[in-house]
Amino acid sequence: MKRLGKSVLLFIAIGLAIYAGIYYAAERLTFHTGRSNPFFKIAVAQDSTFDWVILGASHAMPLDFADFNAYMQGETGLRILNLASPGTGPLYNRFVLEHFLRAHRTKNVLYVIDSFAFYSRSWNEERFADAKLLGRTPFELAIAARLWDYAWHEGVDPRAVLDYVTGFSKINNRQRFERDVWEGEAQFDRVYRPSVSAVKKRITYLYPDNTAATALSGYLEELSKLIATARHSGASVVVIKMPTPTQYRSQLPHEAVYEEAMSAMLATAGVQLLDLSQAMDKPRFYFDTDHMNRAGLREFFARYLKLVLMEGRPG
Repeated sequence: MKRLGKSVLLFIAIGLAIYAGIYYAAERLTFHTGRSNPFFKIAVAQDSTFDWVILGASHAMPLDFADFNAYMQGETGLRILNLASPGTGPLYNRFVLEHFLRAHRTKNVLYVIDSFAFYSRSWNEERFADAKLLGRTPFELAIAARLWDYAWHEGVDPRAVLDYVTGFSKINNRQRFERDVWEGEAQFDRVYRPSVSAVKKRITYLYPDNTAATALSGYLEELSKLIATARHSGASVVVIKMPTPTQYRSQLPHEAVYEEAMSAMLATAGVQLLDLSQAMDKPRFYFDTDHMNRAGLREFFARYLKLVLMEGRPG
């Protein structure tokens, strides 16, 4: 019986050793293939202080496609770190900002807002358990501890903590040997051909839970907490709506209600909203239904964003 017990323990020990080795290899691979994950960017950041940190969902991501972030830094002489990630609402972005502020500082935060991110758990609590995000997030005890805190206090699924700590999504990532690049980056130089069906499909995807007023108020509160976190660190906050085509913008559900609620919350917080959603409407400025391509961003930067970054709009 004792011999059987020892054999079982030895088998378990060997299994754990193999798993640990695979986990270590997967973790190292995360740094070799890393690119767009916000926690990877924080981990490899060369500077401790930045002039701007950019947060938001996919509309903010093209600002870091290819060499565009380097282009903006060269044109302004500023240090800019883009921590936006696809389909992420204010709760997830607050989580990212809090981790950034553990060992870094920024003078300003630019938050790119989208109404869809304020209406669903899919873009907030549930994003913490997303296998693609977890599979590319480097392991740090500080992240694990804060993730557990969010599971305990913010409604995040505890299984997200278990996944992150065990490295399950990282080990089982089928794209582990591919560079961590969002699919939209490959289309950065593409020119979009307007499509009614594509816009309809996009809207259906972005608003899976429709537009509940209770969800909106709750996630506006999360943005308010993010603003307070940034200010507590000494950073000013700018909130901006990126340009989108009329065909897409006109189909956004209850956008007027959202805009009124957002404006009221930001006014209470003393933050100005820079609404540039209608600034550039031509399809040639976009690579799909609602994301700006390189040509569009070049013009947007020259006409609007450069001034915002250079002068800032303290909030």
